[in-house]
Amino acid sequence: MAADLDKLPHRFFALTGEKVSVLGLGTVKFGRNRGVKYPGWEGASLPSDREISSLLDLCIEEGINLIDTAPAYGTSEERLGALMGSRRRNFFIVSKTGEEFNNGKSEYIFSAEHTRTSVERSLRQLKTEYLDCVLVHSSKNDLEIINDTPVLETLSRLKEQGKIRSFGVSTYSVEGGRRAVDLSDAVMVSYNKNYLTEKEVIDYARQHGKAVLVKKGLASGNMGVADVIEENIRFILKTSGVTSLVFGSISPANILSNIRTAKGLCMLPLRRD
Repeated sequence: MAADLDKLPHRFFALTGEKVSVLGLGTVKFGRNRGVKYPGWEGASLPSDREISSLLDLCIEEGINLIDTAPAYGTSEERLGALMGSRRRNFFIVSKTGEEFNNGKSEYIFSAEHTRTSVERSLRQLKTEYLDCVLVHSSKNDLEIINDTPVLETLSRLKEQGKIRSFGVSTYSVEGGRRAVDLSDAVMVSYNKNYLTEKEVIDYARQHGKAVLVKKGLASGNMGVADVIEENIRFILKTSGVTSLVFGSISPANILSNIRTAKGLCMLPLRRD
């Protein structure tokens, strides 16, 4: 077991009191190989159970405790639930609701009934009594979803019931991101050195003590050159207000490389902003 000082730094997840690693592992590749943006992944073979188990152990060993999954990630939730076992206590699980992926196509549903059904299904598939965070999987119409559907109100009630511990929205717009900050615990935004549009949302969330997860930080694996990847990891994690950068990978070498880069930052101390 690596010494604690050798592990990734952790930051507070909003006001939940929970701490999450500054890098989070996205798991779309655990269960879906269709309609994905990762280069060379369309139709690729999914990892074996042994490979996924080894990746979970690697995360524990190196200090990654945030796992990002979703119903729209094919069999990702189901496989994680079957393989997690006693390791559940080591992870902060972020799942989602709103998007269903069937027969190669996405369908978006934000009704109260579907939201409850989706969360209950995630609980069953992940074999857990609660989800640490549930994000709304936006269809890019952020404001319409947030303002005109019951999805956030339903998640709030599920939080009151103890089925989820926090909730938020994976957004696509500055306006939607700011509104998500106002009404929930967390927001997930796209952000890297070449895409700064949603930096305003990060700043707004920091001012209001809300968690910020970053997606597309490494352009879904399309950055290619190692130096560019490292540069973006440093840039993102040095941005005040960012809680965790979520990246998808099933390569131990790639995961370890990203961890080494994050460890080399002399990260800021734990705090609640």
